[in-house]
Amino acid sequence: MSDRSLLVVVLAAGEGTRMKSRLPKVLHKVAGRTMLHHVLAATSAAGATRTAVVVGPGREDVAAEATRIVPDAQVFVQTERLGTAHAVLAARAALEQGADDVLVLYADTPLVRPETLARLRAPLAEGAAVAALGFEPEDPTGYGRLVTSGDELVAIREEKDATAAEKAIRFCNAGLMALSGKDALSILDRIGNANSKGEYYLTDAVEIARADGRSAVAAKADVDEVAGVNSRIQLAEAEAILQKRLRLSAMAEGVTLIAPETVFFSADTVLGRDVIVEPHVVFGPGVTVGDDVVIHAFCHLEGAQLAPGVSIGPYARLRPGTRLDEGVRIGNFVETKAAHIESGAKVNHLSYVGDAHVGAGANLGAGTITCNYDGFFKYRTEIGAGAFIGVNSALVAPVTIGAGAYVGTGAVITSDVPEDALAIARSRQVVKEGWAKDFRAARADAKKKG
Repeated sequence: MSDRSLLVVVLAAGEGTRMKSRLPKVLHKVAGRTMLHHVLAATSAAGATRTAVVVGPGREDVAAEATRIVPDAQVFVQTERLGTAHAVLAARAALEQGADDVLVLYADTPLVRPETLARLRAPLAEGAAVAALGFEPEDPTGYGRLVTSGDELVAIREEKDATAAEKAIRFCNAGLMALSGKDALSILDRIGNANSKGEYYLTDAVEIARADGRSAVAAKADVDEVAGVNSRIQLAEAEAILQKRLRLSAMAEGVTLIAPETVFFSADTVLGRDVIVEPHVVFGPGVTVGDDVVIHAFCHLEGAQLAPGVSIGPYARLRPGTRLDEGVRIGNFVETKAAHIESGAKVNHLSYVGDAHVGAGANLGAGTITCNYDGFFKYRTEIGAGAFIGVNSALVAPVTIGAGAYVGTGAVITSDVPEDALAIARSRQVVKEGWAKDFRAARADAKKKG
């Protein structure tokens, strides 16, 4: 259907009061992405040529997220909440520009797949005026029913208006709908509000299309895909569904997950082949991992790029801006941030490397700290290739350690160290015989005196 234009209208004006949050519902995240982001990513993959997002009054934050993801998205404000059809008509200007197909989606339904949207849209190319997405839950109670006759969708009946026979139908309305672009405005404008709530329901589009002699059909989706999120509990359920998808996809592509249920991915995590991920690892957004990488247990990664053959952890934290070249070793209780560590370098124990460049083959001993922040500004540390930094050293940025240089154990380095030089910067050891004994006696005497 690449030859057919597609306008996507995403409804994102819901208040989400059941979330009990100052954050708009659609900006809550699943697998590191906002729910709105998930929906817009799916529509983009499904071939959207134009995008309209309907937001609530004063929701500049939702509008900003929409245009961050789809820069040319049109944003419309639904000033009153008078039903789903009313919400779609808030984007009238976009509808008037015309499109072969129109898809209506909800920003709080983040799990729908692009292929499902393509399947929903497909009947429009064959002449249908309306296509609705349905699913079959274990318990249909509370859902609108899709009333069908053969291949035709006859009506979408709300449960409170359904007959006993209609309530026995298990095929339920997911809410997502496709409309023929040339018919969309005509159908939407004729939807009335003669119902108990006085609202304009998008579901009425089916019977209006049929009254025009046009066909309406239904497409089917998996239950998980159309799960809406209206509470923190449902947010957690959506997270679990998406994490299962991501884990299965990773393993299918050649990744070993030792304990899959303990590993959490972001939607944009990229993993190479023959990667091994041990238990209790969390991937935040923006992580790319090359082939043959080993990520040991209890690591947290975000905004990091790992070249092939890297090993990290256990208990390592890679923060945004971390770039590890081939064969780098990051050990236990090491934290990196905005650091480029070149091939074969090692940071094996209890270290912090931030705002730094570490040359190939360098070795940073346990407890090495790059002191990059003075309370006002960040400064960089440069460590040359093959340099050796002794245990418990503090490198006070801005500072450069030359290639092949040695820094002695316990040093506090405040000036540049030339290539192949040795830098020792620590106080001379002083021993006072009997001091500890006298100190304890003085403390005991003070305690007796109260």
